[in-house]
Amino acid sequence: MKTLQAGDKAPLFNLLDENGNQVSLESFKGKQVLVYFYPKAMTPGCTVQAQGLRDSKNELDNNNVVVLGISPDPVKRLPKFIEKEGLNFTLLSDEDHAVADAFGVWGPKKFMGKEYDGIHRQTFLIDENGVISHVFNKFKTKEHHTVVLAHLENQA
Repeated sequence: MKTLQAGDKAPLFNLLDENGNQVSLESFKGKQVLVYFYPKAMTPGCTVQAQGLRDSKNELDNNNVVVLGISPDPVKRLPKFIEKEGLNFTLLSDEDHAVADAFGVWGPKKFMGKEYDGIHRQTFLIDENGVISHVFNKFKTKEHHTVVLAHLENQA
């Protein structure tokens, strides 16, 4: 697993959103895009992380940042998560984990003594030109949004 780093060109992708519509990274040229990978909708850690981003929408908008959440969940699971948590950003389905592979966040994990392949919780800030400007990989799920906002403030 070779995770992309700041300075790398972000892989272009097309994925289905919660409504079954194609969403491409290219369509956000001119904006910063916060691409965050999370393991599974409606699980405790993923819910707390999504709620923090939801509650930070104004600050993210003020920094010209669009949020895209990517997980291996099927499309049909995403609207339930959005509705249940009142999410105000786009969720994308990466069932075959091709995009997670391209970003280098799919690989071996351990949980309760079991080993399996899955998504490593990481977030990439992609600049207006499609280049990764920052990688967030050390955070607690409940503090994810504050780490992102602090970085954006320091960047301004």
